[in-house]
Amino acid sequence: MSELAKTARVFVAGHRGMVGAALVRRLAAAGFESIITRTRAELDLTCQADVADFFSAERPQVVFLAAAKVGGILANNTFPAEFIRDNLAIQDNVIHQAWKSGVQRLVFLGSSCIYPRECPQPMKEDHLLTGPLEPTNAPYAVAKIAGISMCEAYNRQYGTDYIAVMPTNLYGPGDNYDLNGSHVLPAMIRKFTEAAERGDATVTLWGSGTPRREFLHVDDLADACLYLADRVHADKDAMPLINAGWGKDISIRELAELVQKLTGFTGDIVWDATKPDGTPRKLLDTSRLTALGWTPTIGLEDGVRQSVADFHAEREKGTVRG
Repeated sequence: MSELAKTARVFVAGHRGMVGAALVRRLAAAGFESIITRTRAELDLTCQADVADFFSAERPQVVFLAAAKVGGILANNTFPAEFIRDNLAIQDNVIHQAWKSGVQRLVFLGSSCIYPRECPQPMKEDHLLTGPLEPTNAPYAVAKIAGISMCEAYNRQYGTDYIAVMPTNLYGPGDNYDLNGSHVLPAMIRKFTEAAERGDATVTLWGSGTPRREFLHVDDLADACLYLADRVHADKDAMPLINAGWGKDISIRELAELVQKLTGFTGDIVWDATKPDGTPRKLLDTSRLTALGWTPTIGLEDGVRQSVADFHAEREKGTVRG
């Protein structure tokens, strides 16, 4: 049964990012009347004083914390200090000020990279902190683990109702297509599209193509987040962690072949094995979310086809990120 009033003041932190924008779309479609957003220029979430002033003035009742510094293997390797510093600051400021201003419902967004590099597959919420992290994104993962722990600590000490949603690899409208900083799927979409337009004979991709990844459309994630915020309460005595995904994966090689088909690239794929693969496999156990009554609806091929069309449309408008 739905619990959130449509008149509730809802703050979406990071509304210009892919996840935040999807949350705003979903909330608007659900009829929420007071969706609060701020651009980075209007509110620096890494500044404690600014965040305190914002919460004091706006008094949101529900918070979706989707703001974060994110990127692929190259970005994580190149800027590890920024990834841990900025994410820790954003989380600390928003979660603490949410509690100080009386916010009872908060959804913290993380990533499946929180789980150990050699984690059993599929990865269950109970696998958190059971082994070493993947070195290429450890600073980011450590920050996200701290955010989960912070939600758990505030629930236990202050009686808040904060949950942490860990999605698998995301894609969809507003994705980052920067070849130097994006994730694997948007990078492939851009590489293959541009190669097809130039008539290139080959496209070179990092690694061996053998790692397996799971992908979730960002609109499905937004729907899951609202579903959870509207119906599910945190267990005050447990880590408030819920995986979000399909529960099925695909090899990077198979993904490349799918993107190749949907972008119309007719050349060959070359795999550069001198570049890192990252974690061998990342498949989430989503049985907890399924048991709570939610399942995704946008299949991978349909979602990638939509993303290819989105990339073309955004490029024509000059709004492509990256």
